[in-house]
Amino acid sequence: MPAPVPTPVGRGLFGDVFRFRREPLPTLFRAWRECGDVVRLRFGAVNPHLVLHPDGVQHVLQTNARNYDKQTRGFNKLKLALGEGLLTSEGALWRKQRRAIQPAFHKERLEGFAAIMTEAAASMLDGWDKRREPLDALDIVEEMTALTLDIIARTMFSAELGADSKSLADMVTLAGRHINSRITSLTGMLDFWERLPTPANRRFWAALRQGDGLIQKVIERRRGGDADPLEASELGGEPRGDLLSMLMASRDQETGEAMSDQQLRDEVVTIFSAGHETTAQALTWTFYLLSTHPEAEQRLRDEVRAALGDAPPSLADLPRLGYAARVIKEAMRLFPPAWAISRRAEAEDRIGGYRIPAQGFVLLCPYLTHRHPDFWENPEGFDPDRFLPERSQGQHRFAYVPFGAGARMCIGSNFAMMEAQLVLASIVQRYRLSLVPGHPVELEPLITLRSRTGMRMTAVAQ
Repeated sequence: MPAPVPTPVGRGLFGDVFRFRREPLPTLFRAWRECGDVVRLRFGAVNPHLVLHPDGVQHVLQTNARNYDKQTRGFNKLKLALGEGLLTSEGALWRKQRRAIQPAFHKERLEGFAAIMTEAAASMLDGWDKRREPLDALDIVEEMTALTLDIIARTMFSAELGADSKSLADMVTLAGRHINSRITSLTGMLDFWERLPTPANRRFWAALRQGDGLIQKVIERRRGGDADPLEASELGGEPRGDLLSMLMASRDQETGEAMSDQQLRDEVVTIFSAGHETTAQALTWTFYLLSTHPEAEQRLRDEVRAALGDAPPSLADLPRLGYAARVIKEAMRLFPPAWAISRRAEAEDRIGGYRIPAQGFVLLCPYLTHRHPDFWENPEGFDPDRFLPERSQGQHRFAYVPFGAGARMCIGSNFAMMEAQLVLASIVQRYRLSLVPGHPVELEPLITLRSRTGMRMTAVAQ
């Protein structure tokens, strides 16, 4: 008979639910230190199992992944915004959608996206050039969000955002905070609560309607065969064989049916939201770490200067920007945008010698697994060279999962890494970013790992 799963003691009737709502990462960190790599958390009526050892992560995401579905509160709440898109769907629907979307991320298509990424970064920097010097207190969260929104719109949907970039970014932030609140709230188990006309619910649904209206305009214009460019305020653009065109042209292998408007909407919203948000946060934390580690920032600057000179970065330059790639990987180790992953066990299972009950919930936390002292030397330190081949040889594959792992690994991981590398090189080549003295940096674990107070930095032209 397996031993009982360790549980934090002395937490009262509702366990850690209120503490987790206030400070999720410190709560999980204390449970890990107190109980070990498998912990039965107490969140009121829900008692998820926190699994942190890479062997356990591998078991859930790969070895026995068939036993673990996404029927969790977190994914159910995500469906309020994303519907049944690639991130939240399962089974036959997920496999069909994955087949439809996969061609957009093939190597040949990614190569065509590189120039667009560099052009978008250059356009942002040209805007910085026109402002007064030095640029005082840019919010790098806002800047990176606007940039990655522009990139995802242009590469995935042949769209120009224009003035809509800020409003769309605000919509994503509002939706993320609302969904996170619903996940951690005691009323989150009450599905009818989402339809009550509370002020928070009204703001959330109004934001979704506004975003859906913009997306529907694009779909209707494409279906109508209108090849004229749309106005920037309508997220327009000519059909160019992009993801939206692929999705609209795809047909079910068995029925021959095209995607419904609802299916198209769900996939577009999923790619649009996930495709910019995670990269924006990864870049934000990258610049924060470089600002607080000037020796690494100078080394990166020297690499960029040697590899590029005054020329903008291109796809061909990426092999010469190895340190830049390692900087990004290390930033995602310390601050993984997808900081938590939830699953539900369909049948009873064993992880680390402990029983996981049927219908029991499992919580993986890359933020903590990436700090596991058995697998990372100086786990809290910023050391990009830990990703050198000679140092990472023999590393447990599931000790580092910033994009997830297994069959459900993020479909856009190569896209995101290429984008982050090109954007990082573009900015370092022209500007030095420094954290504003005294600016508070506080983690805000929403759907992605954010900085609660933004990231105020000064930008000085080089």
